[in-house]
Amino acid sequence: VQLQASGGGLVQAGDSLRLSCAASGRTFSSGTMGWFRQAPGKEREFVAAIRWSGVSTRYSDSVKGRFTISRDNAKNTAYLQMSNLKPGDTAVYYCTASPRRTILSATSAQTSYDYWGQGTQVTVSS
Repeated sequence: VQLQASGGGLVQAGDSLRLSCAASGRTFSSGTMGWFRQAPGKEREFVAAIRWSGVSTRYSDSVKGRFTISRDNAKNTAYLQMSNLKPGDTAVYYCTASPRRTILSATSAQTSYDYWGQGTQVTVSS
């Protein structure tokens, strides 16, 4: 199983980026997909998650209202649309997936996921 994250880059504050996470090797259409990030010198933190239906989503307080997670089960792909980016959003972004229908309250825990992508760098300049 592989999760390929892409779409990162260097942008200015206020700009937008769209990250993609393409899964291969198994389908996650009945499971949960998510995004975490890790800034230099900091621990990896939860960003957003989406359950199998695409209806149930969860966000960290720091990105709520600015980021939108979505998924295309036919493509086995999750997306993270990031708007109004801030320098504090600078980090390596990791996509993750689980084949299980994780309860929404547990989707922010790293231990709820089985597979992780390699990460994509997002740098926001002021």
